[in-house]
Amino acid sequence: MSVHDFLVKNIRGEEVSLSQYAGKLMLIVNTASKCGFTPQYTGLQKLYEQYGPEKLVVLGFPCNQFNHQEPGSEEEIASFCQLNHGVTFPLFAKIDVNGENAHPLYQYLTKEAPGVLGTKAVKWNFTKFLADGSGKVLKRFAPTDSPEEIGKHIEKLLASGAHA
Repeated sequence: MSVHDFLVKNIRGEEVSLSQYAGKLMLIVNTASKCGFTPQYTGLQKLYEQYGPEKLVVLGFPCNQFNHQEPGSEEEIASFCQLNHGVTFPLFAKIDVNGENAHPLYQYLTKEAPGVLGTKAVKWNFTKFLADGSGKVLKRFAPTDSPEEIGKHIEKLLASGAHA
């Protein structure tokens, strides 16, 4: 099993297979528009532009599970991200990342890359998971790990050919 085995709904409600991102690094992020980490949208967009959709894709999954910091509709979320942060990377329908209703993708991600002390739960918005071009989960990053810090890790992976 890999990240490529999952189907998700994009921000417009259309079903998408993550297999379309085969051969690219994937940075999968649970996002929110009213969070202290929301400015990371800008840094995530810069990563997406810097490494281009041919080597890296950033995938944003809005989530309202943390202090209701993503209350808007998909349309409002898309508009906010584009107008305030210039987001052009793929955004998906709002999901749960924890609990009984956690999306199967996040059940898989948290199993493959547990957090500190082996905890599986996502602790907050802007937790990031990095997968390689074959869909294998490589690493989990905390909300406090900035896109710029993650960029250094991505640079090393790309230099080693890990995206292929």
